[in-house]
Amino acid sequence: MHDYQRDFIDLLVRHEVLRFGDFTLKSGRRSPYFVNAGQLRTGAAIAGLGQAYAACLERAGLDFDLVFGPSYKGVPLAVGTAVALAARQRDVGFCFDRKEQKDHGEGGWFVGTQPTDGMRAVIVDDVVTSGRSIREAATLLREAARVELAGVVVAVDRMERGESEKTTIAELREELGAPVHAIVTIREVVDALHGRAVPIRPGETRVVVDDERRAAIEAYLREHAGAA
Repeated sequence: MHDYQRDFIDLLVRHEVLRFGDFTLKSGRRSPYFVNAGQLRTGAAIAGLGQAYAACLERAGLDFDLVFGPSYKGVPLAVGTAVALAARQRDVGFCFDRKEQKDHGEGGWFVGTQPTDGMRAVIVDDVVTSGRSIREAATLLREAARVELAGVVVAVDRMERGESEKTTIAELREELGAPVHAIVTIREVVDALHGRAVPIRPGETRVVVDDERRAAIEAYLREHAGAA
C-alpha cells in the first residue's frame, strides 16, 4: 500500500466518512460499513481528499485536461483534485454539472471549464456501488462534445457485484471503454485498519476494525463481492 492510500484511509476515519456498524443501503442491502464523503466539510479535509485523487491519477498515468465531478458530491472532488494537481505542476480544467440547465447568462449544463471537442476528461466520484452516477456523467460529457473519457477515479470501491457476476468497476471498464481506478478498495481499508489504533481527534486514538468487524465485512464480501 502506498503512503497516500494510508493517509487517505486515516482521513476517512478521522472525519467519519467511513463508519462501521449496521447500515441499510439505498439498494436495501444491510452492510457492516458505510461511506459518506459528505462528511468532508472543511478546507483541510477537502485538501487531503484532493491530494489522494491527484496521487491516484498520477500513479495511474492518465493523460487528461479536464476533471469532471457529478453534482453535488462530485463538486468539491473536482475542485480539490484540480487544486492538488496544480500544486504538482499540472494545471487542468475542472467542471461540474447543474441539476437543471441554465437558460440565461452563460447558460448550459456545466459550471467551470466547458467540455469541448478533443478534450480528454476524467470523472471523479466518491464511492462505487451501482455505478449509476458515473454512467450518467459519461453520457452527459459525451453528449456535450466529442470528449474522450480518459478514465474514472473513485474514493472507495465496495467491490460489490454489478448486474453480472463481475464487480461494478469491472463492468464500468467494459461499458465505458476507459480505465476505472479506486484510491482504495474496502478490503485494502480493512487490511490497513485491522487491529491498528488510528487518530480520531487530537490526542485520541482508537481501533475501529477489530476481529469481529473484520469478520463481518469479510462475510458481507463473500455474499456480495463480484469478480474483478
